[in-house]
Amino acid sequence: MQSPLRSAGSPDGPGATLSLIAAVLVGIAILLSQTVFIVPAGNVAVVTTLGKVTGTPRSPGANIKAPLVQNTSLFDVRTQVRPEQFSTLTKDLQVIQATATVKYAMKPAEAGRIYETIATDDQQIYPRVIQPSLLKALKSVFSQYELVTIATEWNSISELVQEKVAEELRKFDYVSVQGLDLTGLQIAEEYRAAIEQKQIAEQQLLRAQTEVLIAEQEAKRYETLNSSLDDQVLYKLFLDKWDGQTSVVPALPGTAGGSGNSVIVNGRR
Repeated sequence: MQSPLRSAGSPDGPGATLSLIAAVLVGIAILLSQTVFIVPAGNVAVVTTLGKVTGTPRSPGANIKAPLVQNTSLFDVRTQVRPEQFSTLTKDLQVIQATATVKYAMKPAEAGRIYETIATDDQQIYPRVIQPSLLKALKSVFSQYELVTIATEWNSISELVQEKVAEELRKFDYVSVQGLDLTGLQIAEEYRAAIEQKQIAEQQLLRAQTEVLIAEQEAKRYETLNSSLDDQVLYKLFLDKWDGQTSVVPALPGTAGGSGNSVIVNGRR
């Protein structure tokens, strides 16, 4: 007679084997999920081992890390475009408002240093890296110019701001500046008339300078022409224009009558 206790507690059988295999597969899957990670295109990954940055930033694609002891942080290295509304003082202490749109990209090789020193994710890069340098550059450049100059030389000043921002960011070498646009300049209404008057005056001055230059060139041309004219040249010019119908033709220079009156009267060639 078979003991009922042995039958109930027996570990043998197909069910126990399948459970063991399933447990092993689940363990392997968990281990793989902790070992293999994917870095999306346009990103790099910083790997930390127990909180310390390890190795160089990982490139897009499949990568491997040690499970449980290593973690990853993604950084977007594509070009970012951020508008920044600002207000600042000019050299003549006038308040202006505008929008500075900066284009920048994080340097992939610097992701580890950024993680260690200033930002642990993408959202922190602009306020901690870009914005302070941008506002400093805007204040530095606009404080050198009066309002009228700023309004009339807006494009040139935009280029100066971009150079200044790039110069500030090169001190840290975290990102590269790829462009900067200044738009939406707002100034007090009472200064618009003064700016328009200056623009009109500059256009009138340019027009006057152009007219003087043209007059000087014309005078030089006539002076050169007059100095090169002699009797033979004048005679040649006459013949080139002669229609064959003129009643009086000047004498040929160098002939016996060349210094006298015309030699052909009521004649034809």
